Amino acid sequence: MNKGRYRISFTAGSLYHLESVKLVELYLSVKDWEKVRDQALSSNLLQSRTESTAKRTCREAIARLKTLSGEELIFLSEANHQDQAYLLWIAVCRLYRFIADFAVEVIRERFLSMKLDLTFEDFDAFYNRKSEWHDELDDASASTRAKLRQVLFRILREAGLLGKDKAIHAVLLSPGLVELIRQNNPDEFMYFPAFEADIRGMSD
Repeated sequence: MNKGRYRISFTAGSLYHLESVKLVELYLSVKDWEKVRDQALSSNLLQSRTESTAKRTCREAIARLKTLSGEELIFLSEANHQDQAYLLWIAVCRLYRFIADFAVEVIRERFLSMKLDLTFEDFDAFYNRKSEWHDELDDASASTRAKLRQVLFRILREAGLLGKDKAIHAVLLSPGLVELIRQNNPDEFMYFPAFEADIRGMSD
């Protein structure tokens, strides 16, 4: 059943890991996303080659970061590289329900079934299934669809969930991140390829 339109504006970019950490550090000092954007653009904080790229990167990264709580933003600024990537993956899933559904219905299901490869065909099958209920998917051009697939697979690799050989990687969340997810929304564990028993073990 259609639960509202999918947002599919992630046709360019990546996980924006380094950029997001820089923006969060700035936000924690000024506590205002508009000021963060203005300062990041005026100083070329993200070291973008063009102004249009800087604006697009800022807009996209900040939109994702706005889905995180104050506690999560502090955690992001202090965490190790992999925990940062996992938390940024959660932010992507919060902003884009299409990606969240793919994470739960395809990646996690394949992992639990011990099918550890993820192919473009898996994406296409998911896309086709969802397009029956979502006109925004059905109406998208073939090039848009290809870009969505390309960017999603890049994000998965950068988040540490997928190898270059398209093998799904089991996650190892730190106890701190496990507790953060548990306090906020335990359903978000489903965004990760992991067994329930393993997640319980990570919090010990």
